[in-house]
Amino acid sequence: MKTGTMRAFLILCLILVALAGAGCSSLGVQPWERDLLSAPGMQLQPDPVVTALDDHIYFSKEASTGGLGGAGGGCGCN
Repeated sequence: MKTGTMRAFLILCLILVALAGAGCSSLGVQPWERDLLSAPGMQLQPDPVVTALDDHIYFSKEASTGGLGGAGGGCGCN
């Protein structure tokens, strides 16, 4: 590439990096946003009973216990 084209490309890359970095502000969660984030629907497991039933159905059909922290599989070889 020519020097002028290379310089323009470098400036464009620097502008893109600056714009991408501007979106990563460290403001955190504002106090008025915490009520929405703590709603039951925002939890990883909004309903523990439904989650337990889904896990039971999964390991019953797969003939193994899912990776919920315990080692092993359905073959009994551990």
